[in-house]
Amino acid sequence: MLNKKTLIAISISVICSNAYAGAFQLNEHSASGLGRAFAGDAAIADDASIVARNPAGMTKIERAQVSGVVSYISPDVSVTGESAPNGTNASLLNDNSIAPSAIVPAGYFVLPINEQMTLGGGAFSNYGLSTEFDENYPAGQLAGETALTTVNFNISAAYKLTDALSLGAGFNLVYADAHLIRHIGQTPLGLPNNVEAANLSGDDVSFGWNVGALYEVNTENRFGLSYRSQVDLDLKGDYSNQLPAALGGLAGTIVPGELAIALPDIAEFSGYHAVTNTFAIHYSVQWTDWSDFKELAAYVEGKEEAVFSKTEDFSDAYRVAIGATYQLSPTFLVRAGIANDATPTNTAHKSISIPDSDRIWYSAGLSYSPTKQHKIDFAVSFIDGESVTFEEQDDFGQTWGFESHGDASLAAMQYSYTF
Repeated sequence: MLNKKTLIAISISVICSNAYAGAFQLNEHSASGLGRAFAGDAAIADDASIVARNPAGMTKIERAQVSGVVSYISPDVSVTGESAPNGTNASLLNDNSIAPSAIVPAGYFVLPINEQMTLGGGAFSNYGLSTEFDENYPAGQLAGETALTTVNFNISAAYKLTDALSLGAGFNLVYADAHLIRHIGQTPLGLPNNVEAANLSGDDVSFGWNVGALYEVNTENRFGLSYRSQVDLDLKGDYSNQLPAALGGLAGTIVPGELAIALPDIAEFSGYHAVTNTFAIHYSVQWTDWSDFKELAAYVEGKEEAVFSKTEDFSDAYRVAIGATYQLSPTFLVRAGIANDATPTNTAHKSISIPDSDRIWYSAGLSYSPTKQHKIDFAVSFIDGESVTFEEQDDFGQTWGFESHGDASLAAMQYSYTF
């Protein structure tokens, strides 16, 4: 029936968007990291934000420290209509701003216990998305509003086994909240475009873990390796639509809905090398296990079997970054970096709710340390995404053609206080 099929279609959309890393992954953990395109983030440990990338790196923080971050993300994501069914003017599909701006906060603390043991924690996000289309959009079943918010609360510990090797581990509590609205759009039924075909909201709390290692060859060279586990979420909440009962709709009745989402595991390898007393280079390779994301299945109350399932067939994705830092003076340090961020999405399953593509990051940053206790970081980044062209079918078998393009500008500020 139409309402159940539409529930599945929007459930699939909660997994994807033109976010700020591959698919709906977020990297915005710190301003110090953003300034170098997050190159070397598992090895550098220049402030307490290392908690988000590699707990073993906390042993590089010699005194208790707290750090707060605010990142501002301004996407420029557009969709251009290439073709439309039933003689509809394809230009009606044009939308030059489908992703709203967002503020992503984060906070961390690190507490050295002795020369070997360090404790730490933080609150940050690894995944999130938001896309919005007008409620009268002709291809309403494929568009609408899609939002996924996650918050990761972490507690970590690190132990310095030798002068060269440190190990760390962490426990993560992850809260996720999703909200989606789809409208009927242009159909043979003759209903107004803005009739809600689906309205789904749900949340869940789940748990995960992370581990890391830091190996210091000497004071000028070190390597970091980290791994963050998959987190399984079972989003439960309310589902409704405004479709008439004669069409199999709910006419506004609210029923329970459920969708399982697996936030994929992540591994990162980083290197840091001080070339001189003032200049260093660093790099990272990040792997995200998207290949486990083969299909999605959604359920409604009273049905033991999935009312619909859809193949996604994502591939593992890699993000490769290289950067440099230069100590201008005892109080000023500058950073720069570039990264290649690959999309995990399958060409056969592109969507305007998945306007994801390969992208390049260009980043720069400045660190100001007026005293040994205070450090302020500023960073900016521009993300240049590729254009993609694809077609989609709605529940009525109507085929819509699109070209999407997504860029983003990022800015971040961070304050760290060392006790």
